[in-house]
Amino acid sequence: MTKLTQTQQFAASAISKLGNLGFGVGLRSQHYPYIMSHLDQGTPLGVDWFEIISENYIDNHGYGRYVLDKLKEQYPLVMHGVSMNIGSSDPLNFEYLSKLKTLSEFVKPQLISDHLCWTGLAGLNSHDLLPMPLTDESLQHVIRRIDQVQDFLERPLVLENPSTYLEFQHSTLTESEFFCELVKATGCGMLLDVNNVFVSGFNHGFNAEQFIHELPHEHIVQIHLAGPSDCGDCLIDTHDQPVPEKVWQLYQLAQSLTGGASTLLEWDANIPSFPELVEELNKAKLVLEGHIPQQDTVSKTNAISTPIVNERAELL
Repeated sequence: MTKLTQTQQFAASAISKLGNLGFGVGLRSQHYPYIMSHLDQGTPLGVDWFEIISENYIDNHGYGRYVLDKLKEQYPLVMHGVSMNIGSSDPLNFEYLSKLKTLSEFVKPQLISDHLCWTGLAGLNSHDLLPMPLTDESLQHVIRRIDQVQDFLERPLVLENPSTYLEFQHSTLTESEFFCELVKATGCGMLLDVNNVFVSGFNHGFNAEQFIHELPHEHIVQIHLAGPSDCGDCLIDTHDQPVPEKVWQLYQLAQSLTGGASTLLEWDANIPSFPELVEELNKAKLVLEGHIPQQDTVSKTNAISTPIVNERAELL
């Protein structure tokens, strides 16, 4: 067995000490007025913590940064990114990582996460989370890059399993095997998105429950919930509707195997009011008590879903 480096040992130790934050939601600009009015009045918002999309606050010194400054005084925050490009053959973007580190020094997040994917090549950003070829070669490539990122950020990295719509024929590892080897080699954490497991399992025909059983449960520090869209022969990870029953079942299984990880509800299109969002989040508490919501249908949608916002457009 390869001995972990000092950075890897630090990461593994930090991941093991992360507590369960409870039940949180993603911070979206549509909810700024509601959130700020409650913060000003000292009224509870009904959630335990918030997740921010890192790219929405990098180089943002406007109203969004003001909201963030007020929110961090009362609620734990987590930073979740979509642009680290950890799986690409491009060199790591240290300009981006420097800005990410600067933001983390301001936010003081409980953790920093991104996705096990690649987002661009030759300096171009596809603005999508593209699937990895799951091979020993790509595994060693990502291990080296995670080591660099954790050393640069001086904190552990947490990686999420993305939804995928195609697979590489020459992959020699399953995604669960890839994650197990990755966390063992680097000490990094895993963000388990059970909706993504449901989507990818449907699209590729694998058993979602078995996939969750095979994961490195002791490294799972956060679980994402969301509602996908039915496009006939595939599901799309749109984050634009209630969580379906099958995803709640996967969530219940995952929580039983992890012993309890922080729960986050994502919603990025057709965004409901904040109280309605909290109502959907609270279903997770019922699931942990053994009550699965009877939300059978995965609806079709034409919505364009993205957590990245143009703050100027949002405020017009």
